[in-house]
Amino acid sequence: MNGRQLRARFRGVAVVAAGLLALSACGGGDAGAKGDKSGGDKAAAAARTVKHDAGTTEKVPAEPKRIVSVSVTMTGHLLALDAPVVASQATPPSVITDKQGFFTQWSDAAAKNSVKVAYQGFEPDVEKVLALKPDLIVGASSGAENAEKFYDKLSAVAPTLLYRHDDVSWQGLTARLGKDLGLEKRAGEVVAAHDKRVGEVKAAITVPEQSAALVRDNQSAMTVFTPESAQGRLLTSLGFTVLEPPAGKGQTQGGRSDFAEFSQEKVADTAKDSSLLFVSHTPEEITAATERPVWKDLAAVKDKRVYDLGLDTFRLDYYSAGNLIDKIEKAFG
Repeated sequence: MNGRQLRARFRGVAVVAAGLLALSACGGGDAGAKGDKSGGDKAAAAARTVKHDAGTTEKVPAEPKRIVSVSVTMTGHLLALDAPVVASQATPPSVITDKQGFFTQWSDAAAKNSVKVAYQGFEPDVEKVLALKPDLIVGASSGAENAEKFYDKLSAVAPTLLYRHDDVSWQGLTARLGKDLGLEKRAGEVVAAHDKRVGEVKAAITVPEQSAALVRDNQSAMTVFTPESAQGRLLTSLGFTVLEPPAGKGQTQGGRSDFAEFSQEKVADTAKDSSLLFVSHTPEEITAATERPVWKDLAAVKDKRVYDLGLDTFRLDYYSAGNLIDKIEKAFG
């Protein structure tokens, strides 16, 4: 699609969106003609203004009925809150997703709630979002599905809220979503259930004396998750001491603060005696990584202190955090 076609396409979206807004403003015609504005007044009174990570959005419904998620990462948080998600962005299918491209940790919940695939890919398909008739759009302002550059186009369709998910715990993000969507009670229940499970498992496991290096192998380099990452915070809550990343600045993705990428040699030298906890790998990938010359002589490998945290632990939400806790309980219980 050339630039002229693309501009024409979005002009079409804007015209349709403007038409929908005009119909909404007219109150459907008959009611407005009769001067019955009670329904509109109630809706206006119930709407709220929400400050999020891409700006401030007015007229956010107090009780949304049709949420479209333009972030596959955010969808898990929304489903845990029992939010009325009707459709979600999907990624290309892989070992961490179902056949539709929904993350495996919450794909069953999505099926139970009849969540449709809005579109597949990381850039929002505004026309498909429009066709789903959302009364609220929720997305991300960090990660691969960062939708900030599409914020104005999405906002023309429905009130849009975008959130960073890299610099907060999943519990903090859940609490924030609960507040902004009018689901505070459910958010409190979700976090309380998680905290109870953490307490139970912490009392039942024996953590290693050595620090825990949270890593992800990228063949030529290694990603290290910080103690302030969602994964690091969860391990800390279970009693682990999470290794700080190597000194110096590693490569980051989109300014993320929860992990950075370093050379294999630098990570191995920093890890030294630390236990190795691998994030989002198959067992075969972990074996291949630890058999490399730079890793095979580390104390953790020789002493069999290498642990698989599961394929779904790269992005933590209520569901994947629960799966990670199960893995920890099995490995250290």
